[in-house]
Order: sequence, then C-alpha cells, then structure tokens
Amino acid sequence: MTDYGLADLRGLAPRERARTVIANCAHPDYREALQDYYDRACAERGGQTPHLLEEAFSWHIRLRKSGTMKG
Repeated sequence: MTDYGLADLRGLAPRERARTVIANCAHPDYREALQDYYDRACAERGGQTPHLLEEAFSWHIRLRKSGTMKG
C-alpha cells in the first residue's frame, strides 16, 4: 500500500509482483519510466528479478544531488 494505491501480491511470481506494484502503487509521475526500466531489464538481463544496476543506482544518485529521480 502506498499513497497512490495498493496491490495484492499474494501468489504472484517476482516478475508479476513488479508489474503489479508499478501499475498500482508507484507515483504516477514515475510509472512510465519504471515500466520502461523493467521491460528493458527483462529483455537485457532476464532472470527472476532482472535489474540494470547502473541505471537503478543512477536514479538514487540523481535524487541525492538534485532532489528528484527524474532526468
């Protein structure tokens, strides 16, 4: 549950959980970017919980420096 919605994740695989959280709980300003990131991570890395770590960390670095994760 977040300020933007809730997601019932019971019984979902990790990839299904990610899609559900993005669609239902992420801030609307970030949903498109998160879905794009997730789609590319699935295509490029695969696996049960795919990540593009350099990009994910860059979002946090940007937040620390500028106060927003938006590029």
